[in-house]
Amino acid sequence: MSYVDGFVLPVPKKNLAAYRRMARAAGRIWKEHGALEFRECAGDDFATTVGIPFPKIVKMRTGETIMFSWIVYRSRAHRDRVNKKVMADPRLGAMMQGQKMPFDPTRMCYGGFKVLVAV
Repeated sequence: MSYVDGFVLPVPKKNLAAYRRMARAAGRIWKEHGALEFRECAGDDFATTVGIPFPKIVKMRTGETIMFSWIVYRSRAHRDRVNKKVMADPRLGAMMQGQKMPFDPTRMCYGGFKVLVAV
């Protein structure tokens, strides 16, 4: 079964264009190094009566939305190999150098997941 890195993070709506540019560039780097899929999804509907809504988890503030993002790999070992290459890629460092991040990384949720069901 495949392996997925998942992310949930708040992004100020005024920074969505900058976030999209950063994510698009990062996605290309991940794909070049072997990631199977790279997705960035902007929040659209947080009205729920079940569970804990994402806005509460990341302490969403006025003027923000939430990104729900994931990267798919063949396996955890494949993920580890791809991420090692990505982190060593000078283009990723250049993207971050001297740039203010378009989101608050201290409020980002992240984890690696084994795929349990794939339909």
